[in-house]
Amino acid sequence: MADLRKILLLGGTDDAVRLNQSLAGHPGVELITSLAGRTRNPGHLSGNTIVGGFGGEEGLRQFITDNHINFVIDASHPFADKITRNAINACAVVDIPFVRLQRPEWKQQPGDCWVSVASVKDAASKLCAYNRIFLTVGRQELAPFEDIADKFFLVRSIEKAEFAPQRSEVSFIQGRGPFSVEDEFSLLRERRVDLLVSKNSGGTATYAKIEAARRLGIPVIMIERPALPDCTRFSDVKALLLHLGL
Repeated sequence: MADLRKILLLGGTDDAVRLNQSLAGHPGVELITSLAGRTRNPGHLSGNTIVGGFGGEEGLRQFITDNHINFVIDASHPFADKITRNAINACAVVDIPFVRLQRPEWKQQPGDCWVSVASVKDAASKLCAYNRIFLTVGRQELAPFEDIADKFFLVRSIEKAEFAPQRSEVSFIQGRGPFSVEDEFSLLRERRVDLLVSKNSGGTATYAKIEAARRLGIPVIMIERPALPDCTRFSDVKALLLHLGL
């Protein structure tokens, strides 16, 4: 693909940061990296970076046209399905290639005790039998848990979370993976966690909590990824770069 010149990279993941570093400054590649702006410290990015939304599918399509983008790589979070759908549709209309970089989802292993649900709201409806709950769903997804009574919530997020349940106790942890299994094991045991609530984000950076829960026999409410339209997908940066001929 020697004619590649201007790439729009939709960021928001550690994989996107690695891809940015691989593409930035590459001969024949002009890179624009876009961030939604939800994370204040997204990692070091090189080259032209823009922050904020595009204004839906139409706005993205206009941005692609105005900036003469000829290739779009979507490395946004697995749960940021709206931008992915908009990008797939916009690329189809302007007739340029679209590829998705998405780490493999986690699969249930022997010894795991998962309850799979489709949304954070569904997860919040399944807490009745548990008392000490470790929430790792992201700081912007906590609202469904605010009206739940008589629980202890341990909330971990990359940045400070605003979560104030009126009838339950809450404790906050700030941290960014990767985490070790030993540290996660100690955290779950010391805080006497009896339920883990997690999104199926995939990858290795935060998988340690799943392994620690398995070792301790702690059940997991797993919020599964939203379904996405068919598109060309790659599970790692190296494979995508090979596809690009870089």
